[in-house]
Amino acid sequence: MSRDPYDPDNLARQRGLQREEEAFRLRQEERRLELARRNSSLIWLINGVCLLVGLLEILLGLRFLLRVTGANSGNSFAQVIYDLSAPFVAPFSTLFVSPTSGDAANIFDVNVLIAMVVYAILGWIVVALIRFVQGR
Repeated sequence: MSRDPYDPDNLARQRGLQREEEAFRLRQEERRLELARRNSSLIWLINGVCLLVGLLEILLGLRFLLRVTGANSGNSFAQVIYDLSAPFVAPFSTLFVSPTSGDAANIFDVNVLIAMVVYAILGWIVVALIRFVQGR
């Protein structure tokens, strides 16, 4: 190996090193793009879970509010809220006896509050698992 920068052996070696460096940079950029695509998909999944849990929390909150204020269960709006939220409250419906007012019109439904907490925790766990997978 000579010190002459214009020596044909040195020029070929320099070109080879440049090609290797460009190939390395290309592989790095491809890895970055793949990671960005993966992170984008997982962020969509996290946002979807948060949206669904948020909508469920709003639905259960409306059910709790309607029951605590003694809303007319014959009203179509109240009936829709009760019907939509019934499957989500069913696992917790007999957990506690809910206190009522004297005429049983206003019901402080503890079971709905417990359902809200449980679904929020489950949503948080699902998001944490997705982030764990994302970190790997």
